[in-house]
Amino acid sequence: MNIIQLPPQPHPILSYLKVGRLLYVFLFLFIPESWMFWILFIKADGNLRPLWSIFWFCCFLFSILQIFLVILDGWSRYQNYKRAKDQFYVHGFRKRIAKLYLISKCQRLAAEVAAKELGLKSEIKYYYKSKKVKWYHFVPYSMEKDPFFLFKDYFWYKTFLEKHYTAKFNYLALEHKL
Repeated sequence: MNIIQLPPQPHPILSYLKVGRLLYVFLFLFIPESWMFWILFIKADGNLRPLWSIFWFCCFLFSILQIFLVILDGWSRYQNYKRAKDQFYVHGFRKRIAKLYLISKCQRLAAEVAAKELGLKSEIKYYYKSKKVKWYHFVPYSMEKDPFFLFKDYFWYKTFLEKHYTAKFNYLALEHKL
């Protein structure tokens, strides 16, 4: 067990926000979008223009769905973060651990936040750079390989329904002990 010296640890809420920061930017865009579609739906007189009412209501439902998907995705990335942090803490930086989170920008961000909090930021950045990952690689690599990814269970479970992970260590308490 390779236990490393811990740098100052942020509060778990701050880590949660850092892990999902890209997702939460979209969340704050989807909220006014939903509100706008709701207003358009209300203004479209259902008696005079029923097709417009149906159209704006469908847009509203879609934007509400986006809000819930972003929240679920953020929660799933936080589970990835806790798992990655435990793995990096116990084993130090390992390429095969970092490779587990290579799939998407959000998963890489979760692993990067975990590594940074353990003082392993340069190692993970170098590894992802060696794998030719660029800052603009947002689309998960699995989507490029499988055009029918939306119809696969693995996509929904890995993206929005990641199982709850309980961290094995209390890093705030460990920081003060070491």
